[in-house]
Amino acid sequence: MRRFVAVAVASSGRSHRKAWSVSALRDAEKPPPSSETFETWEPRDFFSFEVLHQSTASKARVGRIHTPHGYVDTPGYVAVATNAALKHIDHTLTDFKHDSSSSSLSSTTPSSTSRLGIDGGQQLMFCNSYHLLLQPGGDVVEEAGGLHKFMNRNHPLITDSGGFQVFSLSNHSVTDELNRKQTTTRYAKGMLKVTEEGAVFRSYRDGKLVNLTPERSVLNQKQLGADIIIPLDELPPFHTSTADLVRSVALTHRWEARSLRTHLEDVKQQAMLGVIHGGIDREIRTWSTDYIKSLPFDGFAIGGSLGRDTGELMGILNTVMPMLQRDGEALPATQQRPVHLLGVGDEGSIRAAVQMGLDTFDSCFPTRLGRHGTALTSKGRLNITNRRFKTEYNAVLDEECDCHVCANGFSRAYLHHLFKAKEPLGHQFLAIHNLRYMNRLMASIRSDILENKL
Repeated sequence: MRRFVAVAVASSGRSHRKAWSVSALRDAEKPPPSSETFETWEPRDFFSFEVLHQSTASKARVGRIHTPHGYVDTPGYVAVATNAALKHIDHTLTDFKHDSSSSSLSSTTPSSTSRLGIDGGQQLMFCNSYHLLLQPGGDVVEEAGGLHKFMNRNHPLITDSGGFQVFSLSNHSVTDELNRKQTTTRYAKGMLKVTEEGAVFRSYRDGKLVNLTPERSVLNQKQLGADIIIPLDELPPFHTSTADLVRSVALTHRWEARSLRTHLEDVKQQAMLGVIHGGIDREIRTWSTDYIKSLPFDGFAIGGSLGRDTGELMGILNTVMPMLQRDGEALPATQQRPVHLLGVGDEGSIRAAVQMGLDTFDSCFPTRLGRHGTALTSKGRLNITNRRFKTEYNAVLDEECDCHVCANGFSRAYLHHLFKAKEPLGHQFLAIHNLRYMNRLMASIRSDILENKL
């Protein structure tokens, strides 16, 4: 949803030119609370993660996350519904048709339709607490009975903390930051300041001052009532020095500890994932992993800047995942903690990360592609606006697909017409199709893991 950006490990771009060592920079920072000041992590009775099969070919694993609103098969794709809505989509057309009687390994493999109708396969969705704080407000959602009732979804939900929005307010959009050659100002646009206490900014909706502290972020997520929540963190800009990256990670550790403490005061049947930061710097990633895994989080998320490409992403995962897996080896298969990769949704990165043991992935990439006329298919990407589809009356987007669009026989010619006529229905249809593609992809990956092919 928010993390696939790169960070320079030093202003010169070369880590061996650091003026100060990471350890010296780290030692100069205010330390976060010791793990000894927290209770020891214990499995929750309302939230658990079990490993159902460990591949013999890699670190890939098939598992199941159990939440108060149903289960999530892993590896799994998490759709992004920023404002409690998938853009241009009625989420009921993409939802998993939950059969509570199904608990076997076979239920993690691909399916077409269920007795409950066309199965879109979407189990877990990601909403953003920052946007929902500003509109309609956590108090409104709480009064409605929580996010599940508010958006009429009886499946698992996860909410982000707003940390990525702190980054966006500070440094424009992710794309802008990736394309900028140098940072001209640390805090621009609506951002006023980031301090030890939190982030202060002006609402993009009405210009009012908002003070987002770790405590407020968590309390807002308590009002929303998602099954899984995220502590407040900070992301440094694309072009940052090692010293600034260390300062940012140190601040994030202190913010996450405060977030966790607030969460533990009133758990409310919610699980919290600790977010590991550090850019592409191996030493900083190791430091962050060491600290975050020492705290009683119910699972982990790998966030921050994840590199320019799959190769740099794998460098990060090669540092972080063995550290998490060593801790996991001491626990029974039914008491593992899931690991989420924030903001990564391209197929190549997912396939590579799954083999490292990652469990869930979120990204708005598939729905954004759909809104721009690109369909994901078993034979590659298809741009429906291409004139060659104007007369393809008898072909659906993908003959192998069982989504609402393909199963009901909407032709490529009709979809081409919708985009050329600028009808919003075209955006909806391709987004629905792409979400189903992602869930079929993940089901196929789970099947390959069960057969030890991956």
